[in-house]
Amino acid sequence: MENLLASNIADTFLTQLQCPQCGAVYAASDLNTVCRTEGCHSTLFAHYNTTVHFDKSVLRLRPANMWRYREILPVTNPANIVTLGEGFTPIIPIVNSPNVTEGNELLIKNEAGNPTGSFKARGISMAVSKAKELGVKTIAIPTAGNAGGALSAYAARAGIKAVVYMPQLTPALFKDECRLYGADLVEVDGNISDCGKLIHDQAAEKGWFPISTLREPYRLEGKKTMGYEIAEQLNWQLPDVICYPTGGGTGLIGIWKAFDEMEQLGWIGSERPRMVAVQSESCNGIVNAIDNNSDSASFIDGGFTIANGLRVPKSYADRIIIKVLRESRGTAIAISDREMQAGVRELAINEGLFVAPEGAALWQAYKKLKASGWINYGERVVLVNTGSGYKYLENIDRHW
Repeated sequence: MENLLASNIADTFLTQLQCPQCGAVYAASDLNTVCRTEGCHSTLFAHYNTTVHFDKSVLRLRPANMWRYREILPVTNPANIVTLGEGFTPIIPIVNSPNVTEGNELLIKNEAGNPTGSFKARGISMAVSKAKELGVKTIAIPTAGNAGGALSAYAARAGIKAVVYMPQLTPALFKDECRLYGADLVEVDGNISDCGKLIHDQAAEKGWFPISTLREPYRLEGKKTMGYEIAEQLNWQLPDVICYPTGGGTGLIGIWKAFDEMEQLGWIGSERPRMVAVQSESCNGIVNAIDNNSDSASFIDGGFTIANGLRVPKSYADRIIIKVLRESRGTAIAISDREMQAGVRELAINEGLFVAPEGAALWQAYKKLKASGWINYGERVVLVNTGSGYKYLENIDRHW
């Protein structure tokens, strides 16, 4: 597959990395994490030469995976692409729930079919590919579950060592997955933030390259491909609303970045969806920030939630997430575990979709926003289900 990609896709348009906060510029040929400007330390964004002519019609002949957008992805040498076939997941209409969807077109972008069962495959494929290109030998990651499994798989594919720090409360399946792929797994008595602090303390000493959420530039570039796919699969007409489960928020920021890039390329106009960040009531800092008109989120950890990926007490890029929500005229909403549990069951019974609890949170968020009038009659809404419910059976069984 790597050779097929290399022979059919042109070189990247990547030019540099830039800090969206202070504007500092960094060479994309160097190994970077976050902005090094004193007092800034923001996530870095990859920038591309979008003034060149790039006709989107060429995509029709490309492989149905995320690397079809290779010119606006950051890997310089296609030989370094580490892929397991991630991306170009289906958009599925909700058809058997007219009492819920009446007056709207409701679609689910179903990321469950990605390698290792979640959207994490996109960001990790990109981060591992770029790390390989830059000579990294060991990659470390803090994870609530899915990202650790994805890193373990892609690192094995790349021949790179993987070190995974994971909360002890994470379901056993996620731990077994990491071990099966040969990663070094460390269980931590705490949350994902505690895992991240431990990795940060040890990475320099042990020679690891950490790829914590939004603390390196390239996981974002993999996740942004969801935005390109949503546009392409909907014939370049963006939906009115996109609901996204928001822990670290990489995907929400990435999708928004993709829309800006596509406008610069001339693929879409200036119209944008209203973005909705959906959180767990256990970790609802973004919701509180929006409700209180704050530019940053407070640290909130209410403990266990069946949606492992939403137990992120404070996103590293909270300010960017909030900025996206405001620019899009969007909002944020929190959903309880009880509601997620019911949503998993409703979508399974009525639609044949076994979504992750994070995806079920979107279903419940849509219903609430529609009932309140925030989602209008006639609007097209996309819910981004980030993973397979099968990986959460331990959580669901325990709380059924």
